[in-house]
Amino acid sequence: MKLLYTMLLGLLSSSLMAQLKPDHIYQPNIKTPKLFPTNNQLGLPIIQLNAADQLELHFDDLGTYPKNYFYTFQLCNADWTEAQWSPFDYIRGFQQNRISQYRISSVAQVQYVHYQVNLPERSCIPTRSGNYILKVFQDADTSKLLFTKRFYVVDNKVGIAAQMQQPFNASQHRTHQKIQLSLNTSTLQTIQPQQIQTIILQNGRWDNASQKLVPSFIRGNILEYNAEQDCLFPAGKEYRWIDLRSLRFESDRIERISRTSIPVTVYAKTDAIRTGVRYLWYRDLNGFFEISTTESINPWWQSDYAEVEFTLATDNRQPLKQPVYLLGDFTGNQLSDSSIMEFDERKMVYYKRLTLKQGFYSYQYVVKDGPGQTSVSSYDFTEGNYWETENNYTILVYYRPFGGRHDELVGIRQINSIQPNLRL
Repeated sequence: MKLLYTMLLGLLSSSLMAQLKPDHIYQPNIKTPKLFPTNNQLGLPIIQLNAADQLELHFDDLGTYPKNYFYTFQLCNADWTEAQWSPFDYIRGFQQNRISQYRISSVAQVQYVHYQVNLPERSCIPTRSGNYILKVFQDADTSKLLFTKRFYVVDNKVGIAAQMQQPFNASQHRTHQKIQLSLNTSTLQTIQPQQIQTIILQNGRWDNASQKLVPSFIRGNILEYNAEQDCLFPAGKEYRWIDLRSLRFESDRIERISRTSIPVTVYAKTDAIRTGVRYLWYRDLNGFFEISTTESINPWWQSDYAEVEFTLATDNRQPLKQPVYLLGDFTGNQLSDSSIMEFDERKMVYYKRLTLKQGFYSYQYVVKDGPGQTSVSSYDFTEGNYWETENNYTILVYYRPFGGRHDELVGIRQINSIQPNLRL
């Protein structure tokens, strides 16, 4: 009976883990979770295996007193399913760690407790390369999950050469961007190309990632990915923005600020559909956001919160056939309930209201393209696509040796669409 109970408990635990959502907030009192390389809010959370690299974790708990919050790591495969390892096999040190550094907000009208920690700590170090999910929970009870964040531990073994080019297809020549990619796998002693998985992210997003790539040519240890429809992305346009660094001064993207309640309500200027607007280059944050303020010294515990309302007007003032989503790092870059917009029948516009901390935010509007869980985001009806758009691309290379129990992350390369990139 004890053996049966243990097996059932293990199956239940595996089922719950399989349902874990990366980059997801489970509790409404948790705001602005950010995980990024030290002093770089606009970078992807990537660290080298067995190196001194560190990540900063920041988040706020709306309230007036601190609580007992803990964190742990979960090793995942390339598709973010749980790896078949015990935490003792990929964490050196304690399996759970208490977040002991916090600060109660000051100056701000909205009261919150700000938590932060530098990862990995000496008492909890990941020992295998791969995809990881950071899990933050309360009272050392993993069932009281607060939020999750993705991060990457890489053991660079693969040479990666990549550059952006215009697609060969005439119908996509002016609207899409194609990544030409080569891998040098000589250090892996690869026997079958199926052991290699290559994934490409546009601006750090997983909702439109290019996956299940198959090499077009194999020349010894060199894998070439150059098929016409592989590594292909809709280019979109430069991201829209809103500047919330000051809640006293109304910046150029703010219509008005209502100060009759706490938190204050910020009404952004109504955005328009950009599919028929010619491309214009300007510097943007490619979907990321930066916590900062012009009104105090430390933005992490002296910035305020505001209710920010975004609105989008269609060309004919009628709703689109597909659902519209507000996409950016502050909505998790996910097509979910946290980012879907509602249509106001009275004003004949889409709107979305979010509680945001002071900072500079970039975002876009997208629609769902495809049914159910297989849907991806599309710019076709909201932003338009121009191949000249500046985008960042991240190439992730995974390797599973024969008999391996998870997908090792053996190479990462980041390129920019408007900067030259060398080839092998």
